[in-house]
Amino acid sequence: MVQTKKDPVLAVLSLSGGNDGLNCIIPRNNGFYRDFRPTLAVPEDQIIPINDELGFHPTMGPLKKYWDEGKLAVFVGIGYPTPSYSHFRSMDIWHTCEPEIIGTEGWLGRATKQLDPNSENVLTAVNFGRGLPRALVMDGVPVASVGNLETYGLLTGIEGENQRNDALDVFGRMYSPAIGTGAVMDYIHATGTDALKGADILSTAPDNYTSGVEYSTTAIGQYMKNIAQTHLAGFGSRVLYTTSPYNGFDSHANQAQANAALLTDVSNTVDTFITDLREHDASDNVTLFFFSEFGRRVADNGSGTDHGAAGVAFALGEHVKGGVYGTYPSLEPSQQEEGGNLKFNLDFRSVYSTILEDWLQLAPEPIVGGNYERVKFIG
Repeated sequence: MVQTKKDPVLAVLSLSGGNDGLNCIIPRNNGFYRDFRPTLAVPEDQIIPINDELGFHPTMGPLKKYWDEGKLAVFVGIGYPTPSYSHFRSMDIWHTCEPEIIGTEGWLGRATKQLDPNSENVLTAVNFGRGLPRALVMDGVPVASVGNLETYGLLTGIEGENQRNDALDVFGRMYSPAIGTGAVMDYIHATGTDALKGADILSTAPDNYTSGVEYSTTAIGQYMKNIAQTHLAGFGSRVLYTTSPYNGFDSHANQAQANAALLTDVSNTVDTFITDLREHDASDNVTLFFFSEFGRRVADNGSGTDHGAAGVAFALGEHVKGGVYGTYPSLEPSQQEEGGNLKFNLDFRSVYSTILEDWLQLAPEPIVGGNYERVKFIG
């Protein structure tokens, strides 16, 4: 457990579509890698070594300095038992920690409930992007979900609390006939009032933000900028979440070019984000976790790779103990998961448990649904 000047904050970047861990953290001396990847294997002289066995994809150069600083944790072989190869189901499992049943509560929704049990701050958890990831869902937990922080608002053309309450009454009457007025009106007012409060507060963040860095104009770049703006505004947010464009990492074809562009965007944006926070002396209490719902198949298909099992994930922050965690899965055919996939050996719930206990200072068992061995990457 660590001590920071301010309450610890978790930022999460979900890489949607299944990032190819094998070409992200590359087993550069493993002969099987080039045997199985005749089209997609990265040339040896382009790989960025991080130890005697592994290296970064060449586009991940901006992250190398954090590795050298000892601030970047790399999780290899991360996954869960009996892997699902469905984007929806696998991401659902990562979101809810429920591999056996369809979960309805997100792990960060549960965490937010513990962080703010009385929902005193409507911005304890904020999502940047369309919709609301299931990771943040829990009944009674308000979460602001922001499409664009520069234009974010709700009923912004209506001035005054009474007028906006009247507008919420109209919404309530529209939806009440199907269920009955009491519950619907209460729900509309509770949800609407929280959303109005969140919108009003969040709308001040961009005007109060100045920075010497420039984020990319991509969705990832702008959402991570929004996370920085919200953190720097001092709203008391503890969980800040965003997702890369839907299924962007689903690289069945044209993977070499597409993934190079994606990893360039992610690496540059993460570097910009940490640099931004450091320039504002605001990085000490932030840990960034980025992951994907699964890896890719060991063998390429001539142009890309198909859905796989075990993958890679990362944690970056001033209190992260850098290094490789987990064991790189064997590429030997006899040791692969059925279907030619990498076997997991590091349960993602172990990583979550460490984040919850050692960073957010919460009891992890009721959140992840069990007691999982900790991965001591928070120092």
